[in-house]
Amino acid sequence: MELKSTSLGKHLAQHPYNRVQLLHAGVEVSGDKHHYIIPFNEILAIRCKRGIVWGELEFELPGAKVVRLHGTEWQETQRFYHHLQKSWLDWSRDMSDVCADVLRQQVIAIEQAAARDQWFQASRLAALQDSIREAFASLPLPLARLEEFEHCRDNYRLCLKWLEQGPAMALRCNQQWTNNMLEQHKDYFDTVESSPLNLSQSRAVVNGENALLVLAGAGSGKTSVLVARAGWLLRRREADPEQILMLAFGRQAAAEMDERIRLRLRVEGIRSWTFHALALFIIRQGSKKAPAISALESDGPARRALLITQWRQQCSEKKPQAKGWRQLIVEELGWDVPEGEYWQDERLAQRLAPCIERWIGLMRMHGGTQAEMIQLAPDDLHDVFQKRIRLLSPLLKAWKQALKEEGAVDFAGLMHQAVDILQKGRFISPWKHILVDEYQDISPQRIKLLEALCRQNRRTSLFAVGDDWQAIYRFSGAELSLTTGFTERFDAGAQCALDTTYRFNQRIGEIATAFVLQNPYQLKKDLNSLTKGTKKSVLILPDSQLETLLNKLSGFALPAERILILARYHYLRPSLLDKAVTRWPTLNIDFMTMHGSKGQQADYVIIIGMNEGKDGFPAAARETVFERVLLPQPEDFPDAEERRLLYVALTRAKQQVWLLHDPGQPSVFIETLAQLGVPKVHKP
Repeated sequence: MELKSTSLGKHLAQHPYNRVQLLHAGVEVSGDKHHYIIPFNEILAIRCKRGIVWGELEFELPGAKVVRLHGTEWQETQRFYHHLQKSWLDWSRDMSDVCADVLRQQVIAIEQAAARDQWFQASRLAALQDSIREAFASLPLPLARLEEFEHCRDNYRLCLKWLEQGPAMALRCNQQWTNNMLEQHKDYFDTVESSPLNLSQSRAVVNGENALLVLAGAGSGKTSVLVARAGWLLRRREADPEQILMLAFGRQAAAEMDERIRLRLRVEGIRSWTFHALALFIIRQGSKKAPAISALESDGPARRALLITQWRQQCSEKKPQAKGWRQLIVEELGWDVPEGEYWQDERLAQRLAPCIERWIGLMRMHGGTQAEMIQLAPDDLHDVFQKRIRLLSPLLKAWKQALKEEGAVDFAGLMHQAVDILQKGRFISPWKHILVDEYQDISPQRIKLLEALCRQNRRTSLFAVGDDWQAIYRFSGAELSLTTGFTERFDAGAQCALDTTYRFNQRIGEIATAFVLQNPYQLKKDLNSLTKGTKKSVLILPDSQLETLLNKLSGFALPAERILILARYHYLRPSLLDKAVTRWPTLNIDFMTMHGSKGQQADYVIIIGMNEGKDGFPAAARETVFERVLLPQPEDFPDAEERRLLYVALTRAKQQVWLLHDPGQPSVFIETLAQLGVPKVHKP
């Protein structure tokens, strides 16, 4: 059956289509120069309209597209339309049965996924949404028409809801599942640690995302969460002890974690590793060699002696090198260099040794070729960095030769070899769950090791606990963006936060939080305290009042209460502490650098040296071209890491903090804290 425009209608309409023919399951519209087949499964609606003289047939298609036929005799148009409409609707009813069956099966899959006794992971949601899209793509009817059919409508709406509101639907499932778990396993969360876990800690423990960053502010119980997480995996039988890998950044931290797990979980088989110990294990398992760690890594004097010997030989044998080194020392370090054979000057050599040691360490940490390192340099540093790194090249070569002769590897080499073995598949990871402590200290080298382990098995989960507000080790290679960009770096990555600190009072927390969050690159989170504190919990005091302050503390501080005096540098230790044992015999006083205080706590904290100047705080940037190129790029915010360092210092205190400064040259941080409401007092 077909419908044609009349001769006059065709002439006057001047439309590309003037003929339509009904096919088995579609229509063919055509004209003198155009030919178009429209299958029924592309038609959303068919309309018949009457013009002033002729009829008009209209086909609505997806994408707001419309195909029209003009200039047809009206009665013939009506007759064709009714026949076509019946054929199209009969076909649609038959196809709706097919759609109903497909949608019914898809809804069963959705209900089964939502009812599973486990966390609804983002990866599972993505797979479910892909399944829904595939189901929709397989339907013989356009999606826009499914609402017309009662036996399709509800199931289509449910599928569409999971497609358009998937994260919200999964969140609802996870909230319900989490509440069920916390209720069913209340005895576990109440007893796994010496004190019951709070709600945010418990929720973090049961969170089952493939990659989860738990933001754990100072004193919020991150170790409790790590221990409880390991125990939860065992309790739920999601892993055997040997399938859980716990990683820490130092041997002491790893040993403390092992002890805590044995004490609280009473289980053997879970072992805490440092990254270097893990790398060594992977190398030994994945290669025929069993490398030893070089003695030079633990023998600083020998390490520096090797480098200085090579430096002196280089300068004495090659005049261009000697000239280049003189230029480097003057321009990069700002030191005066003696005339003549300056490399023989022992004082200069001893002073330069730690610098060379650090620069070689940065090159080893990078691990690439000289050309690859030079490529990292921005345009304004490219030429000078190229000159500088060529001076270091012979020393790096000597370092590698010493390792070869020893038959050993250094720490940087350990990491590179382990990653290479994993990437080549020569070691297959036995771990299903990787738990990382102090994640904010992660470096590019260490993240490569983690990613290589995770890539071996896509079902490996990563549970990282850290606090970007306490990221203070950029100088050793830590990269803050690996923490702040966690959710983007890992597929379906997520984050949650612990919201209660058990260390400091609310006043200390409010000041420290407001101070650190002035840097917009820090992740925002709430951290509440169990005690309120007073306005005097944080005070600014002249540095001349240190002795008076200690005298006052001796009148009320209990012998068991710790007093921690913190400074930016070791050499700022106050000389009056030499007589502290006899002058204040009842006071429990310790002195530390701010970096050294990480992980510590005390009842009272005294922060000294809050001044401007050479030894002031924040410390002036002292980076050479090597640090500027080979270390991770800092945030574009003034004194960002120094600000986090003061946050660490402030949050060591349980009860009270005093910030001591020279009123004649106060640190810029003193003025900032005063603006945040910290009182300035003349006497303690």
